[in-house]
Amino acid sequence: MNKVDLVPGYQISPIIKGGWQLSAGHSLDRTIEDAAAVADTVAFVEAGISTLDFGDIYVGVEELIGRALKELQSRYGQSARNMVQLHTKYVPNEKSLSPYDPRDVSAIVNRSLGRLGVDQVDLVQFHWWNYEANHYLDAMRELFALKDEGKIRHIGITNFDTAKTKEFTDAGFKPASTQVQYSLLDRRVELSLGKYCIDNGIGIIAFGTVAGGFISERFLGASEPNEFATRSNVKYKLIIEDFGGWDLFQELLRVLDQIAKNHQSDIASISSAWTLQQPGVKAVIVGARNQDHLNRNLAIPNIVFTESELSAVNNVLAQSKVIEGDVYYLERYNARHRGIIHTNNN
Repeated sequence: MNKVDLVPGYQISPIIKGGWQLSAGHSLDRTIEDAAAVADTVAFVEAGISTLDFGDIYVGVEELIGRALKELQSRYGQSARNMVQLHTKYVPNEKSLSPYDPRDVSAIVNRSLGRLGVDQVDLVQFHWWNYEANHYLDAMRELFALKDEGKIRHIGITNFDTAKTKEFTDAGFKPASTQVQYSLLDRRVELSLGKYCIDNGIGIIAFGTVAGGFISERFLGASEPNEFATRSNVKYKLIIEDFGGWDLFQELLRVLDQIAKNHQSDIASISSAWTLQQPGVKAVIVGARNQDHLNRNLAIPNIVFTESELSAVNNVLAQSKVIEGDVYYLERYNARHRGIIHTNNN
């Protein structure tokens, strides 16, 4: 798979293997088999999906990635470290944001390095739960200090809105990237943050491109569900409601299904390809638990839509509602969305 520049001198795979699905805190009805997860991660890296996204609060995942690195080292020696791009997060607990101890940054980052078994992580993506606790610049300053020490190669942010992204940049802490929810169902990034990122050289990394698995053949023609297997299902069902409801969602799935057949692909891959081709987007995160769809994931960057296919998609999108606020606004301030989020996982 051809790599893309996230920033000059640093390349990532345009398809990123996400780690949230491997977290013990994600699934509501199943356990994660560690050995299989390690084997699958190694297979993705060997196939060319070499950028791995995870987080300090994804229970057990940094340790799994560390085991996958050891397996790669057993096969390829010390060159194994250069085969992968490691993207973790720094997400301090909401209860510790005010008062905030900046020493928390080095404690968490050093813990991530230990779990992974490396001296440097390629990207640390910073998330802050509560803007009203206004120490986020202090935390960003500490992250950049660790970058200067060589423990972090690049610093990104996740779920910060346009105003806060600009505040970081104006303070001399311009992030290399921003990771945001971006899909056919959720286009809040297009309202203002996307243009700011393009104008300022900040790469967009998109998650949620298949809405936690809702954008798939499994739900095409299905009745509206009221029971859910994962926290992602709960989260993205709310997004479907805000998009315009189950009937409009079904119309979108029917359009995507026809496009998928045109390309001998599947609905999820078509949805991810659409997001990947939007202005400013450098990569999309696929939440692959296993290797079942590896070949289709590899094909996502090569999907080329026809004008009629894009027109059919746009006809559905024109009927959708505008989701309220900048990126992550609902998740911060709307009780329906915020109520399903765990904010004290560290």
